[in-house]
Amino acid sequence: MNAEIIAVGSELLLGQITNTNARFLSQHLAEIGVNIYYHTVVGDNKQRLEEAVKLAQKRADLIIFSGGLGPTKDDLTKETIAQMIGTTLEYNEEALEGIQSYFDKTGRMMTDNNKKQALVIKDSIVLKNDNGMAPGMFVKSSDKYYMLLPGPPREMQPMFLNYGRPEILNVMEKVERIESRVLRFFGIGESALETEIDDILMKQTNPTIAPLAGDGEVTLRITAKHESPEEAVRMIQQAEDEILERVGHYFYGYDETTIAAELAGKLKDKQLTIAAAESLTGGLFLGELTAIPGMSAHVKGGVICYTNEVKELVLGVKKETLTEFGAVSKECAKELAENVRKLCGSRIGISFTGAAGPDSLEGHEPGTVFLAIAAEGQETIIHSLKMAGSRDGVRKRTVRYGCHYLLQLFDHKQ
Repeated sequence: MNAEIIAVGSELLLGQITNTNARFLSQHLAEIGVNIYYHTVVGDNKQRLEEAVKLAQKRADLIIFSGGLGPTKDDLTKETIAQMIGTTLEYNEEALEGIQSYFDKTGRMMTDNNKKQALVIKDSIVLKNDNGMAPGMFVKSSDKYYMLLPGPPREMQPMFLNYGRPEILNVMEKVERIESRVLRFFGIGESALETEIDDILMKQTNPTIAPLAGDGEVTLRITAKHESPEEAVRMIQQAEDEILERVGHYFYGYDETTIAAELAGKLKDKQLTIAAAESLTGGLFLGELTAIPGMSAHVKGGVICYTNEVKELVLGVKKETLTEFGAVSKECAKELAENVRKLCGSRIGISFTGAAGPDSLEGHEPGTVFLAIAAEGQETIIHSLKMAGSRDGVRKRTVRYGCHYLLQLFDHKQ
């Protein structure tokens, strides 16, 4: 079954509220194997709503509406749909009694326009509203199904789960589960990753694989459809194994995790401690780590060494190092990482120094970064990076690269 979701309400187009209903419906429809290919938002205008419905009728078996079932003149969803499918509206006695009861209990006078909420499409299956006044509807006309739901999420969500979803399941010929998994990668661009797995992408049918570029990282969403959830998961795992065989070096985690959260997990698993010397990042790295619960046992401390005076007087960087090579150098990064590890008594020390921009620093172009990792009993590793983008973007990506290189170090040690 292919479905389209039409959200009705000028307030959505004006940006006054967010269309969370479409996200909710898409998620729960996907779970029962209903394909959602289009989301449409249309204002409170009969002509434009008719145009949206006519387009949806060409490409969907099921059209789900949210909004436009209220008591005011601009609530016109059910009137429009009834007219388009050649039927009329009629009062639903149960809904009418519920509306009257609400006004009686609150001691308010019920105006005639409130009765409008009890009107439903003739011969439709009425979906009870346990959290409001306007009932929903589910009706078939020709070979199309129409489901009308209220706009407020507190009314729409329980109505769909308790009454709407079961009605859809009743008319589906075959119920398939849709399972998905997100793989997260860092250190490789979207185009480079796509090139590495191009033949896998070209042959995809079920499961499907969708690349998506994020803020300095790339994700792959693998989605499989099958009547058996276990078989869908097996299909996803098979695709994942094939992908990671090629680009597993850049993979760091699943779904909604972050690279800092994965690093925190590794530090906990290995019972390691870390300290940081942060020049251009100004505390961003330790800020990311210490935002994760349980890091007090693993983050020893750090120094924001924004000036050469602090690099020299607090972290013990040699004056000749700063004079000969400068603060933006691999030599300075090396001493910072080694010295902050000793200063804080940690197993690992990491340092970040460079030119974040927008101006050059010590003759280095913006985006020039040196990052060093000093691990107890190992030779210090120094990475040099060249990045483009805004000052803020350079600083944030530098932090992610720090997490990335530390994760690689742990994997290499394993």
